[in-house]
Amino acid sequence: MDEKSLTFHIGPIWFDGTICLMVLLTCAIVFFTVFFCTRNLTMKPKGKQNAIEWVIDFVKGIITDNMPKKELSNFHLLAFTLFLFVFVANMLGLVTKIVLPGELSVWKSPTADPIVTLTLAFMVIVLSNLYGVARFGVKGYITNSFFKPVSFLAPVKFMEEFTNVLTLGLRLYGNIYAGEVLLTLISSKLGGLGGGLGIPLAIPLEMIWIGFSIFIGSIQTFVFVSLSMVYMSHKIEVEE
Repeated sequence: MDEKSLTFHIGPIWFDGTICLMVLLTCAIVFFTVFFCTRNLTMKPKGKQNAIEWVIDFVKGIITDNMPKKELSNFHLLAFTLFLFVFVANMLGLVTKIVLPGELSVWKSPTADPIVTLTLAFMVIVLSNLYGVARFGVKGYITNSFFKPVSFLAPVKFMEEFTNVLTLGLRLYGNIYAGEVLLTLISSKLGGLGGGLGIPLAIPLEMIWIGFSIFIGSIQTFVFVSLSMVYMSHKIEVEE
């Protein structure tokens, strides 16, 4: 499977047009979903308001499980936005996928691209360090983050800043990309088997794998946001 993406360039810099469109679509879906669910709020929630409040409470639970409750108001909006963005991005290519003749992919999960997931991970790590500097000052941040509980671990803790980006980003990418690859293989190989005779077998397998992929995509959203909050807590809490 050798898929190609829409590409364009601005000056000497080339961009993956498919990923850019999918990221913009993800942002639009998140925005309009939240906008729609938060119109005409009532004291007794029902329907769409219940749904968005459930997500809000779920994200609050992720935060309070990984950092002190007093930090909830400081990180809730960040965690809520991350959760919705990653979830929608995961689902886009797992629920459906569009590949035009010539193996030109025009619809896929943004998180099936390592550049997107590593950028998200890099953003989380940079933000965690900025929060640490804001909380303790530059000197206090360096001491708390790299020289506690013992100073000889400083090189290891410094290397962790890079490995955290890789593990956080590549874990998400690997799971979503694998799901898309298997969905494509099932539809292309089994669906075309024996001049279409494999379609009765391909359809149920495709449906089963889509369901499993949605489950995996949801779990990876939870893992990504949870680890993001863990990294944040390491920078804003005093190491003993």
